[in-house]
Amino acid sequence: MELKRASHNVYKIRYHIVFAIKYRKSLLEDQERIDYFKSILSELSKRFYFEFEAVGTDGNHVHLFMGASPVYSPSKIVQIVKSITARELFAKFPKLREFLWGGEFWNDAFYVATVGDGAVAEVIRNYVEKQGTEDEKEDYKQMKLFEF
Repeated sequence: MELKRASHNVYKIRYHIVFAIKYRKSLLEDQERIDYFKSILSELSKRFYFEFEAVGTDGNHVHLFMGASPVYSPSKIVQIVKSITARELFAKFPKLREFLWGGEFWNDAFYVATVGDGAVAEVIRNYVEKQGTEDEKEDYKQMKLFEF
């Protein structure tokens, strides 16, 4: 990621964000839903100037490797992404509500870490991109994230 410029700041901030579907239901295993989720993120990137460098899912949770302007706190970024993706996924796939009680798509918890340049960024990017694949399970056994 190169330096980004806004009207009153220059920044280079990247995050690794992870959040899970409510009750750890595997509702993002279907390719149509995954593609739609990614298209929502594409629209969010235009509207909020987020930069999604890699997106991965293992069916019941998602990993985002992304950049954002410092005008947004990490918790605000998560709030924006969770609320809009949930609303749009429910609108496009109303049957998803049958699997979730109370009308919430995402779990309240999330993980966020800042990511620096160099090798660390590349490791995180590869990890996110390989979510759900056999390569990921074999290559990154040492990278364990806490359960939400």
